Amino acid sequence: MEWIKETALTVWNIEAVRYTLISLLRLGLAAFLGGLIGFEREHSHRPAGFRTHILVAVGSALVMLTAVFMTDKFPENIDVSRMPAQVISGVGFLGAGTILREGFSVKGLTTAASLWAVSCIGLAVGSGFYIGAVVGTFIIYMTLNSLKKVIVRGHAGKALYVEVKDLAEQVPALSKLIKRTGTVLHSMEILYDSDSKFRKKKGTSTIKALIFPKTDDALKVIISTLQADENVVDVYMD
Repeated sequence: MEWIKETALTVWNIEAVRYTLISLLRLGLAAFLGGLIGFEREHSHRPAGFRTHILVAVGSALVMLTAVFMTDKFPENIDVSRMPAQVISGVGFLGAGTILREGFSVKGLTTAASLWAVSCIGLAVGSGFYIGAVVGTFIIYMTLNSLKKVIVRGHAGKALYVEVKDLAEQVPALSKLIKRTGTVLHSMEILYDSDSKFRKKKGTSTIKALIFPKTDDALKVIISTLQADENVVDVYMD
């Protein structure tokens, strides 16, 4: 057993081997942790999902590894914080893309924040701060997944599905109607064929709105008003 230990130490002392093993460990962990966050986003049908979050996490970890490597090679000429700082600012372009993809929906902000957080996880893993990366991943995942359910239950949120003929006309009209009744509009999105199990008829579009009505009467007013609209084909709650 002693010779195995000595051989392992000898191999570990070879710089190329050591960097290779560290890189495999850190990049693999970054992919795993980023994938956990991406899986939740993919499951929620967000524009940036499983693969995007893995790429951001691995890319960030690789930048951090490169910065550490260059600092070891050129300790007097390289600032280890410069390259990671560019990751934090650069990932904002991806976040902006997810917000624009959503249009009027505020859900894009959450996905943008998750991308930014995943880049921070990648930097933490790349620097060897494993505990911070794992704990951060757990907190982010719980925030995206569990807290969303707690918020909806705690405020009696209702998922309102409105099947319409003219989407461009109904979206602003629905938003005004909801706010006029004193109901809080949490989010609104368009459900496509792959996302919506409620879409029944050809030539129509389905709007999903997560609302928090103050009273049952406010909800009845919203539904009755929509049912009387000629542009609305069907209204249903989930």
